[in-house]
Amino acid sequence: MPEGHVTHRLARTLTREFGGRPVRVSSPQGRFADAAALLDGTEFERGDAVGKHLFLDFAGGRVVWIHLGLIGRLHFGPDEPPASPGTLRLRIAARGVRADLRGPQWCRLVTGEERDAVAAASGPDPLRPEADPERAWVRLSRSKRAVGALLMDQSVFAGVGNIYRAEVLFRHGIDPHLPACDLGRATFDSVWRDLVELMAVGVRDGRIDTVTEAHTPDAMGRPARVDRHGGEVYVYRRAGDPCLVCGTPIARADFHGRNLYWCPTCQPAGSAGGPR
Repeated sequence: MPEGHVTHRLARTLTREFGGRPVRVSSPQGRFADAAALLDGTEFERGDAVGKHLFLDFAGGRVVWIHLGLIGRLHFGPDEPPASPGTLRLRIAARGVRADLRGPQWCRLVTGEERDAVAAASGPDPLRPEADPERAWVRLSRSKRAVGALLMDQSVFAGVGNIYRAEVLFRHGIDPHLPACDLGRATFDSVWRDLVELMAVGVRDGRIDTVTEAHTPDAMGRPARVDRHGGEVYVYRRAGDPCLVCGTPIARADFHGRNLYWCPTCQPAGSAGGPR
């Protein structure tokens, strides 16, 4: 499932390509046809994102709320007839450019008030400048749930997914199974700052990179990682491979329905890590 850096990057691209212009809106698939007809020819104001939620603001207070889910994709390209109209939920086009949405978990026309309710129910988003990490800290400090589970809870941390969860815990030496209430405030603050920086890099580069200069392929004389997610990481999808820091094989386990990756040596059982 795309993480928060993807939705924020898409929002910026939508604003750059269509912001302030009247757009053509259609639903070749037909499932969004009634809403598309209401939006067709109106001004596209901007794209916005809160965590994994993508919002498309149109004139008149109309908002399209998109969640990409596991297989959804929003693709930009030249405005030409769609190759597979039967799977094309939404098309936005203007000035020879189009954005095609396929396979979202949902795509709905909502009001500004409904969009605000979604944002209010989400946890602080490290990619939003007004985000208040205190909200996340209060939830963690009062919970005995594993910190690795709370990092994936979108009502606690909006936009953090499986990759950023695994990587930020490794970077701070935190056992993913540690009760969240055992995490120190200084370590939490450091984790938050790290998420802000790492996710901003993800928006800028369009991929997730979490290794420091000392552990890049060039610095270590190792092959670059080959994975559909791209980017250089410490533990995510590296089960059985040697840790880039200590050489211990990376561990993997099913954890609340998702794959969890960690280094048993760098993140020993019970470790609350420490600020970086």
